[in-house]
Amino acid sequence: MARPSQTAVLLLLLLLCPLLASSVSGQEVVQPAWRSVGLDPAEWTDRPDSEDSPMMMSYTGNAVISMNVSYQESLFSERVEGTVIIELFEQWAPVTTGNMIAHVESGLYDGVFFHRVINDFVTQSGDPTCRAVGAYPATSPTCGSGGTGETIPLELNENLSHVDGAIGMARSADPDSADSQWYIAETEAHGLDPENRDDEGYATFGIVRDGMVHIRAIAEVPTSDEPTGTDLDNPFSSAGRPLFEVEIISMDMIGVADPNGVIRNPVQSTQGDGSLMGDALIIIGVPLLVVLIGSGLVLGVYKGVSSPDDELAREPKVMEAEMVMEAELVTSPDGS
Repeated sequence: MARPSQTAVLLLLLLLCPLLASSVSGQEVVQPAWRSVGLDPAEWTDRPDSEDSPMMMSYTGNAVISMNVSYQESLFSERVEGTVIIELFEQWAPVTTGNMIAHVESGLYDGVFFHRVINDFVTQSGDPTCRAVGAYPATSPTCGSGGTGETIPLELNENLSHVDGAIGMARSADPDSADSQWYIAETEAHGLDPENRDDEGYATFGIVRDGMVHIRAIAEVPTSDEPTGTDLDNPFSSAGRPLFEVEIISMDMIGVADPNGVIRNPVQSTQGDGSLMGDALIIIGVPLLVVLIGSGLVLGVYKGVSSPDDELAREPKVMEAEMVMEAELVTSPDGS
């Protein structure tokens, strides 16, 4: 026969198990706060040149980056600060976008400068060793070839290409060597697409949605192989280091694309705003009801014992109570 203390422990466990399960399951769905911030693409007006490509559209839930940059357009000009908004195509390049998001969230790119600028082609950055040491251009000797040491595979998708404003992953001769460095196409650069190359091509994974004027200005800053900083094509311009620092002040995850407003204007639940309370009542109330019913039956049976000295009369009733208790413990909340 189960002792009263043992029965109490079993009943307590029955009550706590749903709460523990709910707590564990809740931890599995935690998302960063920026994922709940819906951004209206209609507010992004300084866009790249349009092209017939799925990349021209924004898609609900795609991660959005804000990049704050600082640059000097010429020897006698003031420094300019601006913001570039980038949407990542997570649905088509989950590995590459996940890599980028992780680096942005860690602050890897804050304070890094653009180390390679080729007018009418690409502006390249993302090397964490490319930081000014003292006064620019003094920097690490590994600038331009550095990274985190963790590479990702080449991730291609038929919906992604080198349209104007596309962001892609830099790599070495090995197609699967992309790390942290990336570039932004200052014009369409379809010569980098895999179908136009013999080396599997380069992977794009996002596009500039706003602030394209800053990308175009950065593409024209004076460089080591184009010191005039003009927009004239220079056939010898292939790996120019800006003469004046083009710095990424910061990069931040600021929200997700929300073209239909479903995140900005969520539909209110028809069941009221007490859904959390309702779940709590179900989790706690059902086991508690079972406990109360079981306890009531047990007390009723025990009170039915005629005399504490009559062992023959008491034993059948105690056995009956034990059977009732066991039945209650194995009965499901819906009574089945």
